[in-house]
Amino acid sequence: MTRLSALGSCTLVGAGPGDPELLTLKAVKAIRAATVLLVDDLVNDEILAHAQPGARIVHVGKRGGCRSTPQSFIERLMITAVQEGETVVRLKGGDPFIFGRGGEEVEHLREAGIEVQVVSGITAGLAAVTALGVPLTHRDHAQGVVFVTGHAKTGHAADQHPTDWRQLAATARDARLTLVVYMGVAGVAHIQDELLHGLDGQTPVAVIQHASLPQQRHIVTTLARLRADVAEAAMASPSVIVIGDVLRGLAAAGVAASRFGT
Repeated sequence: MTRLSALGSCTLVGAGPGDPELLTLKAVKAIRAATVLLVDDLVNDEILAHAQPGARIVHVGKRGGCRSTPQSFIERLMITAVQEGETVVRLKGGDPFIFGRGGEEVEHLREAGIEVQVVSGITAGLAAVTALGVPLTHRDHAQGVVFVTGHAKTGHAADQHPTDWRQLAATARDARLTLVVYMGVAGVAHIQDELLHGLDGQTPVAVIQHASLPQQRHIVTTLARLRADVAEAAMASPSVIVIGDVLRGLAAAGVAASRFGT
């Protein structure tokens, strides 16, 4: 491979779950230094206030269930801008390396001879349960956590290896794991049906929409009632589904009595 003498630089920056106060200091520093920012849809506009006045801001939409900017186009924009000597920041919701396509972008940049830096951000799955005041792990209830997407990449190869929800349920039951499902609302009926083959119907579940933002809302329910309560509360994307015994404290505190909350 012939390496290019790129004059610019590229940094993938995690903008966190939405609350601008959850942005890291390192992320703020990178944003302030950028001359070009390629920004995902779920990035809070308030975060862009950290950009320098002359920076070029390009919105490249990436949101589940909506029309998105093609990934290949975003990657070409990054490479071209770096080759033109720009200081590029790819600003992504949550963390770039947790369902943020950061791995794909790093691979394409390196293939073009461009070194890339990555700044972590707080992922929505963590922010969502923290907003409810419960942990993802607990010595009495969960020995680990699994992050999984409910919206896998389409295509022949991916279709041959769909998520085995039944196996995941059995593993979560036997190993005492919390399941955190990203982008799962659209497929909640299928996910519920499959998980019920390995998990008890009374397993507590929380669905959190717009985690960490003023418009955050949530439901606390059980696996047996999941699809019905998601429909009744009109929960929509972006939402995170959390499944496991770490949520039993909410029920004990009476949070689950009404099932719906804000």
